[in-house]
Amino acid sequence: MAVNDELGALTDGLRVLTERLETGARIAVISFHSLEDRIVKNFFRDHSREWIDRPEWPQPRRNREYDLHLITPKAVTPDEEEQRVNPRARSAKLRVAEKIA
Repeated sequence: MAVNDELGALTDGLRVLTERLETGARIAVISFHSLEDRIVKNFFRDHSREWIDRPEWPQPRRNREYDLHLITPKAVTPDEEEQRVNPRARSAKLRVAEKIA
């Protein structure tokens, strides 16, 4: 992961893909590793908040990166039947977001 900068490539890929999506298009990401899932979760979270509020600011500010709507607020994971049939799916997590104007 470190040698190929896979996590950096994931971050760059999410950014570029989100910029190129048309309004109403959806992006679905399946991650198999907790580090990958954290990047996707944080990216979707940061891009789906209309307002940002920090303690040092006198009032909330509009989020310049606000361009996604979360379709799956929590990750979708395989059920027990899927894990029994396909053991490699046990660590899979699906997250989906939709591009907004």
